[in-house]
Amino acid sequence: MIRPDVPIRILIVDDEAIACRHLSSLLAAEPDVEIVGQCRDGREAVEVIRSSRPDLLFLDIQMPGMDGFQVLENLQPEERPEVIFVTAHDDYAIRAFRVHALDYLLKPFDSV
Repeated sequence: MIRPDVPIRILIVDDEAIACRHLSSLLAAEPDVEIVGQCRDGREAVEVIRSSRPDLLFLDIQMPGMDGFQVLENLQPEERPEVIFVTAHDDYAIRAFRVHALDYLLKPFDSV
């Protein structure tokens, strides 16, 4: 649950290191944000979500081994943070909102 009186705890999940660094640098400039981690694949993301309990997930869709939708499928409803999908492909938008995504960002972008 996101509360206005505490920083939003964010986990970034993207297999592209450059994309992780870019998003992290944009978010680090925000005063009410705490980045709790970065994951390069879906399996690691599931583990980190369960252990760190982030409020918000910036989640890539196409990743090796387990895609972003499979990450969500591997979590119980009470384990799922809010999700913003971050991808270079616009063809997953409808599916993203069907799983209750807060937003859908298309790469590349300059600000969040």
